[in-house]
Amino acid sequence: MKRKLVSGLLCAATLTMLLVGCGQKKEENGVYYLNFKPEVTDVWKEIAEVYTEETGVPMKVETAAGGNYESTLKSEIAKKDAPTLFQINGPIGYESWKDYCADITDADFTKALTDESLAITGEDGKVYGVPYTVEGYGIIYNDEIMQKYFATSGAVVKSVDEIDGFDTLKAVVEDMQSKKEELGIKGVFASTSLLPGEEWRWQTHLANLPIEAEYVDKGVNDLDEIEFTYSENFQNIFDLYLNNSTTDPKMLGSKGVNDSMAEFALGQCAMVQNGNWAWGQISEVDGNVVTAENIKFMPIYCGLEDEENQGLCIGTENYFAINSQVSEESQKASIDFVNWLITSDTGKDYMVNKLGNIAPFTTFEDDEKPTDPLAVSMLESMDSGKASIPWIFQTFPSQTFKDNFGAALLEYAQGTVDWSEVENVVVEQWKIEKEAIK
Repeated sequence: MKRKLVSGLLCAATLTMLLVGCGQKKEENGVYYLNFKPEVTDVWKEIAEVYTEETGVPMKVETAAGGNYESTLKSEIAKKDAPTLFQINGPIGYESWKDYCADITDADFTKALTDESLAITGEDGKVYGVPYTVEGYGIIYNDEIMQKYFATSGAVVKSVDEIDGFDTLKAVVEDMQSKKEELGIKGVFASTSLLPGEEWRWQTHLANLPIEAEYVDKGVNDLDEIEFTYSENFQNIFDLYLNNSTTDPKMLGSKGVNDSMAEFALGQCAMVQNGNWAWGQISEVDGNVVTAENIKFMPIYCGLEDEENQGLCIGTENYFAINSQVSEESQKASIDFVNWLITSDTGKDYMVNKLGNIAPFTTFEDDEKPTDPLAVSMLESMDSGKASIPWIFQTFPSQTFKDNFGAALLEYAQGTVDWSEVENVVVEQWKIEKEAIK
């Protein structure tokens, strides 16, 4: 009897060890994705749950706070339970994380790219990062408010189509601001959010235009030093945002992106600079009054040459990378997940209809594109024949550069420094941070 009891206990203990061991191994070989975009956190959480239900593979998703992806990744990558799937934001991101980027040249999702030149490659010619969406940004406007303005006495123009450069945009915006009570708005533009960590629409997206123009002038795709040649053009549009918005410039240090998007969604303003990913933010605001047929894009005009032929800023900074430092099983699990995301009916539905991605893979048919109004407006811009502005901000030297740029913009908005100080910060910090990379 005693021998049977001991034997039974040993069997139970062995079974428990096996179960725990299996459980640990399954968890170890699961997928851990560190998400870049806070605005789609809930969608990614849902994707993880559905993927586990469909495949049995455990998956977890964590999201870095806005503007803190690099610091969060540094913290998470050092942990035992490190992300198996993460993002790099282009060539500069690859240089920072190449020791953690697995070779994914032969992955099915890499081979499915519609344009292989979109991939991030190393000096060895192998692929280490693959984009999962093409995006666009510009000035989002509420057409209902615009039509109301066009009907006012003395309106500068009678159609958005007549706004094809900075001078016209400025005249329209300032006239609208003078008629804000008649239009029922607090200001033409939403708050120029300058809360630390929330300034990416300006120190990254808006800065893309003048820096890209400087690259074009010099026939390069990157620079160790910049002159900020088109600083005045950046100031043109930035001042227009500051001086014709819902919020006193001195108060902008407390405003985040969500504040801006809520102001737009509630009809408190007519325009906001952001990208096609913003539809979810707008449509989900409690009390949203902006209908799908009334939300559209126009290019960001700042007085650069040939603006009448300018389209939206089109590109991506969203590149999947597989962590080369985790087990081969975990690497394979992450590759399998991305393959599922771009080939399965469920995965593609989430990519297109929930994440709003215009996916650059041959596995997506022509009719498998987002139908939300900003994605549609973006696709129309891409098909218009107007020249899209490529995203070159992936070449910006570092997050430190962006943070210092953003801090200088806040000081300028608050009136504590003049524009020349902003120029100095941009030029000097660019050089310092580029040297630090070498």
